[in-house]
Amino acid sequence: KLAKLRSELLNGPGGKSAGSKDAGRGFDVTKSGDTRIGLVGFPSVGKSTLLTTLTGTRSEAAAYEFTTLTCIPGTMKYKGARIQVLDLPGIIEGAAEGKGRGRQVISTARTCNLILIVLDAGKPLTHKKIIEAELFSFGIRINQVPPNIKIVKKEAGGIGYQEMTPQTKGMNAEVCRMVLKEFKISCAEVILREDVTVDQFIDVIEGNRSYMPVLYVFNKIDSITIEELDILDQMPNYVPISSRDKWNMEELMEEIWNKCNMLRIYTKPKGQIPDYEEPVILHSAKNPTVEEFCNRIHKSLMNSFSHAWVWGRSAKHQPQRVGKDHELMDEDVVQIVKKAG
Repeated sequence: KLAKLRSELLNGPGGKSAGSKDAGRGFDVTKSGDTRIGLVGFPSVGKSTLLTTLTGTRSEAAAYEFTTLTCIPGTMKYKGARIQVLDLPGIIEGAAEGKGRGRQVISTARTCNLILIVLDAGKPLTHKKIIEAELFSFGIRINQVPPNIKIVKKEAGGIGYQEMTPQTKGMNAEVCRMVLKEFKISCAEVILREDVTVDQFIDVIEGNRSYMPVLYVFNKIDSITIEELDILDQMPNYVPISSRDKWNMEELMEEIWNKCNMLRIYTKPKGQIPDYEEPVILHSAKNPTVEEFCNRIHKSLMNSFSHAWVWGRSAKHQPQRVGKDHELMDEDVVQIVKKAG
């Protein structure tokens, strides 16, 4: 019940989601490039300097807070991929309730493939907790995957409850019924395929959560000692940098690449050498198939697809003739052959 009331507080009594008109629209920025990254953080932590260092786009930076008042996009190239970086205005505590245009900032952050939470290494670590809480209350789940829960609504027959694994975090048939009753669901089939909390179960019922990868970027490391850096080093998903002195930028770019699960696939026109300048960028946690590669180029390509020739690590011999279900690997070269006639 508390979760439902909290959601109504944030989104209005109609349960309007973060993307609706009432939620405070995000900044209108046209999506471009292969991947989109948002810089989120408190005012004056060095987001604008980081954008300028990464992309060359000049974003106003000054010694006072709230220098950036709107969303400033820039584009950087890395390993042939065009990555759009958004410098978002600084958020403050209470942003999810709309303070300081916070809802607009977080609405735009939801459209990104990756969020970089930029923190000042010289400021207390409580800032990290505050930003995490703001993103959580706005429906963004940081570095999590959607829970393996299946809920099928039915016309009649009451609540069916099944556990595939033992539940140790508070879920049981009675809790399930109480939660579904709060959401006015009286007939449904619920299957839990992993050990989940009640909050995760509510997230699945609400169905408007964003599960996003997040990287913590500690800026201004030139202002702290080695001992303090060693303490920060114990954190997961973290990169220390100095955007002013351009320290550790290469590691940051590599971490962004890995977090977005990006793969490069090169195209080869018949009778010509492969195009190594403009790879096709695919996002996939597991190896993508030739079909996904074709759909990335154009949706209608599969209608005339006959087979493909593949050079690279995924081929057993060079080249290998493959069908649409062949799994590709990073830096493979693919030549598509269409049906005759």
